[in-house]
Amino acid sequence: MKTFARAAWVAAWAAAGAGCAAGPAERPSARLFEIRTYTAHPGKMEALHRRFREHTHRLFLRHGIEPVGYWTVSAGEGAETTLVFLLAYPGREAREAAWKAFQADPEWQRAKAESEREGPLVARVDSRFLTPADYSPLR
Repeated sequence: MKTFARAAWVAAWAAAGAGCAAGPAERPSARLFEIRTYTAHPGKMEALHRRFREHTHRLFLRHGIEPVGYWTVSAGEGAETTLVFLLAYPGREAREAAWKAFQADPEWQRAKAESEREGPLVARVDSRFLTPADYSPLR
């Protein structure tokens, strides 16, 4: 799974930063990135996709959480149960405030409760915070 998470991050970085030719002095200040890997309970992946499609993505935007991209495993281990996504924030304090507001949002609480009437969708959450290197095209 570690290899997959690393590969997903590289894909996210390449997709979001492709074509960026600005030099270090021309780039905006570095943001904080968070790569999250959700492992769904068996049989719950489609419900997790539906919740992201219909609620989570829009609510992230509402609360200042910038989704860079969402990915699934195309083959092999985790193909039926893994969702990986990359989020961006202006900084750590902004991240903490955004997640606090997101989790307190009554619409999110309803969407989560409704989607989990027959049990939780996510078995495991892995999260890592990333800071762009000074030569990263994605800042």
